[in-house]
Amino acid sequence: MRLATWNVNSLAVRLPRVEEWIRYAEPDVLCLQETKLADDAFPHEAFASLGYETAHHGNGQWNGVAIASRVGLTQVATGLGSDEDDAQGTRLVAAECGGVRVHSVYVPNGRSLDSEQYTAKLAWLARLRELLDETASPDAPVAVCGDFNVAPEDRDLWDPAEFVGATHVSEPERAALARLEEWGLVDAFRRIYDGDHLFTWWDYRAGNFHKHKGMRIDLILVTETLAARTRYALVDRNARKGEKPSDHAPVFIDVGDD
Repeated sequence: MRLATWNVNSLAVRLPRVEEWIRYAEPDVLCLQETKLADDAFPHEAFASLGYETAHHGNGQWNGVAIASRVGLTQVATGLGSDEDDAQGTRLVAAECGGVRVHSVYVPNGRSLDSEQYTAKLAWLARLRELLDETASPDAPVAVCGDFNVAPEDRDLWDPAEFVGATHVSEPERAALARLEEWGLVDAFRRIYDGDHLFTWWDYRAGNFHKHKGMRIDLILVTETLAARTRYALVDRNARKGEKPSDHAPVFIDVGDD
């Protein structure tokens, strides 16, 4: 199974690029974030023409998440089932895809360490951990994919000194991410690549992509039964190039058979 995630930063703007990427990358399951679409505006037909079933959770403003699968898509669930949904919007959709319970997540940004949004971000991550306790098992094939808006370690930053006192790198955010891993999830990309300066997001401003000033905040977290069979992983930087790109690159892993 090729399992991918991509924050597309507006599917209405980026749909042709997503279709192009699907044709050459051929993911079996693709998790999308920041679609910025309402459910009734999601282009299910465009994905169906490429052989994918789709599930979407969006309200037409910000956020919005989706799963596209060519290996089956059943048991769809949306949201966290808590007050955090009302506060933070449409940020999670889950489905059974080819025997794997897949979650597409768009973790809140947090804005600044002294903001209410930062506190809400930590609450959202804590509730995600609770949701896994309630609905999944670390002994089963489970994947949580998406834009986590957290860089797990300093090696995931172009320059840690530039992020002192900022969100995405604070100890409470990283601890919340670590608690997800303690539940039984593995950073699949890191199982393959141990190096630093391997980024998934680059600010549009100041030519940061070309200067390689980025962060690794788009993650594929999987249970050990999948991590042990992960044979390949890639951040597709080419998809960040060209006209009207997202500020994120797609990430994917290849999971082999037992």
